[in-house]
Amino acid sequence: MGYTRAKGVDITTARRLLPISLFYNANVAFALASLKGVNIPMYIAIKRLTPLAVLIAGFFSGKGKPTTQVTLSVVLTAVGVIVAAIGDFSFDLPGYTMALTSVFFQTMYLVLVEKSGAEEGLSSIEIMFYNSFLSLPFLLFLIIATGEFPNSLALLLAKSNSFSFLFILLLSLVMGIALNYTMFLCTIVNSALTTTIVGVLKGVGSTTLGFVLLGGVQVHGLNVTGLVINTAGGVWYSYAKYQQKKIKAPKVVMDLEAHRR
Repeated sequence: MGYTRAKGVDITTARRLLPISLFYNANVAFALASLKGVNIPMYIAIKRLTPLAVLIAGFFSGKGKPTTQVTLSVVLTAVGVIVAAIGDFSFDLPGYTMALTSVFFQTMYLVLVEKSGAEEGLSSIEIMFYNSFLSLPFLLFLIIATGEFPNSLALLLAKSNSFSFLFILLLSLVMGIALNYTMFLCTIVNSALTTTIVGVLKGVGSTTLGFVLLGGVQVHGLNVTGLVINTAGGVWYSYAKYQQKKIKAPKVVMDLEAHRR
């Protein structure tokens, strides 16, 4: 319709972006499956191990060694997760295993999104479009294989006369689109590690709401301590990246001045 500058569908590009879609859908599948055995606050805490995984993946993929402050802040974030997990009364091994597997898949697709934005020159809208386009066959197969397709369609038709249900469904769809767009945009403009750290800070609010609004969650002193440590790591990371940009900015100005001379 001409509202964006996204290019048309290209088979070669779609083939290159297929791994992103595979990792993205695997992440979602394992994340949702893990929630059967892990409560919301602890699920979010486990997912906060993603920054450490992204940091390690970036090192081995040739991005170079991060600064000491960035490394220590990410490690502190991970320590907070471990402390919070120790205080989890409702420990469920299968749930934890699926959540950790989800961390691996999320790490892979974020690293690939960052690489695609840098090397392919694709915008966040283009990556989101290809990801959605390539996800359809897998999701269609999944809902038919699990028997969700006829049941969910019947349920949707039964609920279609409920205004509150339709409103919440539409709101969820819009929020999902906004989340994916901003996540891909943040990853391309900044880095995969920055996206995961921002997610950690966002998770503080989600964890707090999970404890307050959702029943069946026993609060332990270690949970709160882990949350505080985790948040401190996220704030430290933000400060370290800000300091890096402040150092780089004068260098760029000096390089421009030298070039003009």
